[in-house]
Amino acid sequence: MGKPGVDFPGLGVGLVILRQGRILLYKRMRPPEAGYWNIVGGKVDHMEPAEDAARREAQEETGLRIGRIERIGMTEQIIDADRQHWISILYLARDVDGEPQLIEPDKLSDFGWFPLTDLPEPLSAFTKAAIAALPPDETAQLSARSAAS
Repeated sequence: MGKPGVDFPGLGVGLVILRQGRILLYKRMRPPEAGYWNIVGGKVDHMEPAEDAARREAQEETGLRIGRIERIGMTEQIIDADRQHWISILYLARDVDGEPQLIEPDKLSDFGWFPLTDLPEPLSAFTKAAIAALPPDETAQLSARSAAS
């Protein structure tokens, strides 16, 4: 059958998690884009609604409980260096309970809350697309909060 994203385009989800004017990012240890800072996300399982996949991935990767989410767009990432191809639905979460943890140390090496005006490098193409998909009013509020901090 093959492996999603490698043998055929994979369907994924990405979740921009915001709290107090900051975005939660994790540093990837595996392809695609190993060593890059990334939003929470992963693949959608067969017969799994995409919104459920976004919440599941957040729980698995961070330990956070995600309430209401909002779809903000889609992105297609073709990462030649890793020979991977993903089409992902992007979501925004502000309704978040708990404190993030490093639950998958074999996949992720570090995490943190970052203001949009001071993001770590390198950022994954997936993360750049997700930030670009944020509603303009959200981006303006986050930038203003970052400047005030």
